[in-house]
Amino acid sequence: MDTSLLRALPAVFGYAQGSQIVGERQFRRLVSQGQIERLARGVYRQAGQMGDEELIEISRRAPRATLCLRTALGRHDLTDEIPGEWDVAIPRGAWAPVTQTRVRWRHFDPATFDIGREVIELEGGIEIGQYCAERSIVDAFRLRHREGSDMAVEALKRWLRSGGQPSVLLQAAKSFPHALPSLRQALEILL
Repeated sequence: MDTSLLRALPAVFGYAQGSQIVGERQFRRLVSQGQIERLARGVYRQAGQMGDEELIEISRRAPRATLCLRTALGRHDLTDEIPGEWDVAIPRGAWAPVTQTRVRWRHFDPATFDIGREVIELEGGIEIGQYCAERSIVDAFRLRHREGSDMAVEALKRWLRSGGQPSVLLQAAKSFPHALPSLRQALEILL
């Protein structure tokens, strides 16, 4: 097999893109030989690449996907919970794709979707969004009726212990009026 064809492939790619670059027959042969590995239905990468297959699949299926709630809190070290599924936000009205990865799709208001959204670089130039620590705490308070207030309070305590500034958190919460009263009350009790 000519390695130049293999080098022509990006690190992560879809079936259509891969078969267009190397040809469908050669693509299938590379997969059967183990030089290309299947991450999920229609998502492939060159063998030997390291990375988080689940996040790659989520990002490929939903380009605006953003890690939120328990998942984002865990990545910011604000909770000890290890969720059994990824909490991923997409704009309300967007289609929630089917994935092999266990995902709990959250539909957030498009007007506030980008507030506190950061981008994480995965392998091969693939990117996925993640909410900053402040936005994640605000979301935990905003959705405490569904997720439970314990998660929100614990995340707030850990954030304050790590040197978080209440003024920054309150500034982030101004765009979410339903979260503000309970967040202020928790801050008054903890401070």
